[in-house]
Amino acid sequence: MAAVRIEEVKPQVERFAAHSHIKGLGVREGKVEFVADGFVGQVEAREAAYIVVKMIREGKFAGKGVLIVGPPGTGKTALALGIARELGPETPFVALSGGEVYSLEVKKSEFLMRALRRAIGIKVREWRKVYEGEVRGLELRYGRHPYNPYLQRVLGATVKLRTRDEEKTLRVPAEIAQQFIELGVEEGDVIMIDEETGVVTVLGRGEGGEQYDVAVKKRAELPKGPVYKEKEIVRFFTLHDVDVSLARQRGLISAMIFGFAEEIKEIPDEIRRQTDEIVKKTVEEGKAELVPGVLFIDDAHLLDIETFSFLMRAMETEFAPIIIMATNRGIAKIRGTDIESPHGIPQDLLDRLVIIRTRPYTAEEIKEIIQIKAREQNISLSDDALKLLTDIGVDHSLRYALQLLVPAYITAKERGKSAVTKEEVEYVGKHFVSVKESVEYVKTLEEKFLK
Repeated sequence: MAAVRIEEVKPQVERFAAHSHIKGLGVREGKVEFVADGFVGQVEAREAAYIVVKMIREGKFAGKGVLIVGPPGTGKTALALGIARELGPETPFVALSGGEVYSLEVKKSEFLMRALRRAIGIKVREWRKVYEGEVRGLELRYGRHPYNPYLQRVLGATVKLRTRDEEKTLRVPAEIAQQFIELGVEEGDVIMIDEETGVVTVLGRGEGGEQYDVAVKKRAELPKGPVYKEKEIVRFFTLHDVDVSLARQRGLISAMIFGFAEEIKEIPDEIRRQTDEIVKKTVEEGKAELVPGVLFIDDAHLLDIETFSFLMRAMETEFAPIIIMATNRGIAKIRGTDIESPHGIPQDLLDRLVIIRTRPYTAEEIKEIIQIKAREQNISLSDDALKLLTDIGVDHSLRYALQLLVPAYITAKERGKSAVTKEEVEYVGKHFVSVKESVEYVKTLEEKFLK
C-alpha cells in the first residue's frame, strides 16, 4: 500500500485576539528590526527575549523562568506571545492573570496544575488504514423508524470516491451515513474514512466540486494513489486533554460498578501519573513528541506565597512549560505575608527568573503604533490629527491615544469627512478623559466624593 503522510494539528484556542498581529520577535538574520512581526520598538527587550528563545532551543533553560517588568501598556503580553511564536507555530500559549488563580470551584494548586499541563503539547503519530478520495456520488438509504411510523431513519449509504489514479464505490453502515449528514458531505468534497473507527473527516473542497467566491470549506487537492491506503496521521493534544480523558474513563467505570458517576472537580494525582507514564512510553517508542509551550501569568504580583512556592516546584518537574510572568509593580508586599520584596515576588523565586525590562514608548514609537492601528481599522488620519494623538500618547498614555481613534473616526464620518482631523481628536478628548485627567478631576472635588 502507498504510504502517505498528512498533518492534522489541533488549533490553539488559548490566544489573545488583541495580539493576533504578533508573529514573532521581529528577528531578521539574527538582528531585531525596529518594526517587524507586529512589534514597534522595544528593541532591547526583544533582543533579550530572543536570547531566551535561543537558550530554550538549546535545552539550557531548565529550572528557570522569565519575568517581564515594565509600566502598563509597554507590550509585556505581546513580548511573551512573541517568544511563543518564535519557538514555533505549534507551541501552546496559555495566558492568565494572577487574579484568576483564586477560584471558588477548585483549589489554587489544581487551577495552576491544569494551566501548566494545558501548556504542554503532544504530537501523536500513528499509521491508520483509511479510505480517502473526492466524493463523486453519494446515495443515502432510508427506512422506517422502529418507534415512530411517521419518521424515517438512515440505514446506510453508497459513496463513490475517486483519486487521481483510482475510483471505488463503497457501501457504508448507518453510523457512517449519519456522519455524512451531520458533516454536510456532498459531491466534490474530499473526505477520509478511518477503517477501524469509522470516523469521517472532511479534508476540504476538491477540484471537481462546484467552487464559490465565498466558501466555508477550504480547498483540498485531489488525492493520489489508491482510495484504500495507509496514512500517518499526526494529532495534537495537551497533557490536560489526556488527564481529562482518563478521569472521565474512571468516572464511567465508577458509574458502572457503583451506580454513580464521580464529578470531576479535581483530577487525582494518580491520574496525572498515569498520563505521564503513557506519554513517556509513547515518546520512547517514537510514536509521539512533546511540544513544551508557554504559560504566561500577567499581574504576577497578585499571586500569594503558596502559589509562588508551587511554581518554584513546578519549574523543576520533568514535564514543565516555559513559565513567563509579568508585572508593573515596584516594591510591594508579597501577598499572604507582611514581607516587602521587589515586584511583590519572593527573593528565592526571583533568583530563578531571567528578568526582562520594557521601557515607556518614545514619541517616534507611539507615532508608528498609532499609524499601524489606524491602518488596521481603515481609519485615515490627517497629519495634524496624527501629531496631536502622538502628543497625547506622550503626555498621557499610548492606550488613551488609541482609545480616541474610533470615537474620532465616528465623529469625522458624521461630519462628512473622509479623514480624522485635529478638530475631531480635540472634540472627543473633551468627552473622554485620561487617567491623569481623571485623578486631577477627583482632587478638585475631593470633598464631594464618597470615602
